[in-house]
Amino acid sequence: MGMTANDASGAIGPGRKDRRAWCAMRAGYAACVWGLVFALISFYWGCGGTLGLDTVGGTIEQQARAHEVGILVVVWIVGLLKVVGAALALALVRPQRVRPPARLLVFAGGFAAALLTLYGAYGVTGGALVAAGVIKPTTPVAWKPLWWHLWVWDMSFLLWGLMFAGAVWYFARRGRRPAL
Repeated sequence: MGMTANDASGAIGPGRKDRRAWCAMRAGYAACVWGLVFALISFYWGCGGTLGLDTVGGTIEQQARAHEVGILVVVWIVGLLKVVGAALALALVRPQRVRPPARLLVFAGGFAAALLTLYGAYGVTGGALVAAGVIKPTTPVAWKPLWWHLWVWDMSFLLWGLMFAGAVWYFARRGRRPAL
């Protein structure tokens, strides 16, 4: 990590650009862990677990509680996609001898960052507008799932997307400069 003067006193420490790269690299590792944690939740529900289903609400909760095969298969597929996302995040920040082409990693990581961020932002925005009373749904609001989607489920997709963006930025930057 390059050392530069940080302030008027001449104190020596990591430069601003190196700190940003360090944070972006850590965001990639966090995105990997984040994806694995949420994949485990999906796999638990895919195996028929019901703890926490009341935080999801709606038709998905009803189908999962009824152990309908279709929703369980979908939940397993979503869990596997989360594992793939975790592996992609790790590939962006961890040097490896065998690696997919850089353009493919940047494209896949950028796509994941955009998709997750937009999906999360959409859910958080909609939930916040309903919670604030700006949007008045035609059916009664199930408040527990709404709050959980606003602060946990949809927010997790938003944060995961931002972590991916940091990992992609780090990967692209590392291609031009030595790894930290």
